[in-house]
Amino acid sequence: MTEPKHVTIVQLNEAALTALADGDIVAANQESPVELTPYCAGSHWSSVWRRRSEQVATDPASAAWITGIVWDDDRRLVVGRAGFHGPPDGDGRVEVGYAIDPAHRRRGYARAALELMLDRAARDPRVRVVRATVSPTNLASRNLVRQYGFVEVGEQWDDEDGVETIYELTPGGART
Repeated sequence: MTEPKHVTIVQLNEAALTALADGDIVAANQESPVELTPYCAGSHWSSVWRRRSEQVATDPASAAWITGIVWDDDRRLVVGRAGFHGPPDGDGRVEVGYAIDPAHRRRGYARAALELMLDRAARDPRVRVVRATVSPTNLASRNLVRQYGFVEVGEQWDDEDGVETIYELTPGGART
């Protein structure tokens, strides 16, 4: 078993998000409170950063909820991205999202980031349901969300990711 990770989800401002969406790591680092890696500005993440920068431009209050950088506090480096898709919706639902840099996978970072998000959801009285959508082929993420008590509730089609299995959890119902 891997040693528990000490991570923080570092929120970025609109300028940093826009720079990452544009693949401009230099401009993103001028705005970021932590040193970003070229992987952060890769094309595989650009649509996420674009969506989040537009979201913050439209709704500045969403900045505290959306995808940020997973920062390893001990090693002082970026290991991925994680956050919610936005603040709680009208039904009290939030959706988690996370992706760990392949160079840092299978070391407990996704687990640590998910635990931070679940803790935040459990402390916010507006949140009634936490959702995770996972590709049926992503066994690591499927196993991870199941370990925390997420229950499969259906499927959906995502234009970027294809078929996704929908899992939901009532905050405070997580197991560790």
